[in-house]
Amino acid sequence: MQETLRPTTVEEVRSAVEWAVSNETALAVRGHGSKDGLGRPVKATHAVDLTDLSGIVEYEPEELVLTVKTGTSIADVEALVTQHNQELSFEPMDLGPLLGRPAGQGSVGGVLATNLSGPRRLKAGAARDHILGMEAVSGRAEIFKAGGRVVKNVTGYDLPRAFCGSFGTLAIATTVTLKVNPRPESSATFCLRGLSEGVAVEALCRAMGSSAEVSGAAHLPDGAQVGEGPVTLLRLEGFPTSIDYRFAILHKLLGDLGTPERIGAERSEPLWRQVRDCEMISAGEAPVWKVSVAPAAGAIYVDALRKRFDVKVFYDWSGGLIWIRCEDGALHETEIRQGLAAVGGGHAMLIRARAQERLETPVFQPQPASLAALSARLKQQFDPVGILNPGRMVGSV
Repeated sequence: MQETLRPTTVEEVRSAVEWAVSNETALAVRGHGSKDGLGRPVKATHAVDLTDLSGIVEYEPEELVLTVKTGTSIADVEALVTQHNQELSFEPMDLGPLLGRPAGQGSVGGVLATNLSGPRRLKAGAARDHILGMEAVSGRAEIFKAGGRVVKNVTGYDLPRAFCGSFGTLAIATTVTLKVNPRPESSATFCLRGLSEGVAVEALCRAMGSSAEVSGAAHLPDGAQVGEGPVTLLRLEGFPTSIDYRFAILHKLLGDLGTPERIGAERSEPLWRQVRDCEMISAGEAPVWKVSVAPAAGAIYVDALRKRFDVKVFYDWSGGLIWIRCEDGALHETEIRQGLAAVGGGHAMLIRARAQERLETPVFQPQPASLAALSARLKQQFDPVGILNPGRMVGSV
């Protein structure tokens, strides 16, 4: 059974890492455990649980800056900033139900370590674009700080961004400073029904190239809570008069594809949460992949897959992000990754699979040799003994 260490301060985290280094003992780093099923399983006799390292350090709504301990629930952070009519604009995803866990249990550190971002990423950027600074403990048992508390920060080596997406393999972040933004006054969704996937993706790309300032662009082939059949969705946010004006732009641009429906804020917000959290494919235990391609190539790529096996999919990020559930329960790694070459390349990440499958199959898109060597050098610099989440991303790191 794994022994769990529960530090409450950065110094206690440093002491835990120092002990692990001296004993060459691997540590599984986790927050609330909601993403334990994401990435490769970590084989470690001890875990560092950051649940007790939680709380708001400082929040200055007028400065749009929030400093928080990494074990803090992301749901608590979102509730706090909502009280001040603000938001985390990268829309942190909640993959708990997709991974067989309850909803609403993710931590701030877990969201940043996995760089999870929702539909608004195509306009507002990823999670890593919203971190301003951090305090962390490296695998050398050294406490360090990087970045700052201002939006414009000049540093030589952007450690906070390097931490995002590292899955806890470089350092244990204890405190982070995030940029927050004002919440839009209102929102609406421009909806077209019945489009084929190819036409829908073309429509999404046309909309993103317009002046409509779209903040979400998705196509759900099997519909959603908006009804049966395929639905193509474009989100508009801002002042009501601005939304009206931009809705008219989209109507003129895409009206030849059908009669658009306007979905108001009351229905639009939960609809985009459904897209954000992949609710359309979360049921069951079949393998799920997250595939990134050039937006215009998305439908072509999926059509090629359907000729080989049964899939359930939906498109986000204007068709550039495809969520794929393999309906027959097989991984189909060869078909999914080899198919990328036919559409000019891309990346495929295995999001949901059994633990043994995640050990035997590359979860992340294999890196070119030069990039893999760079990743290995970065790991060596921050965690030379290899005690932090060893094997979480690739077997040798």
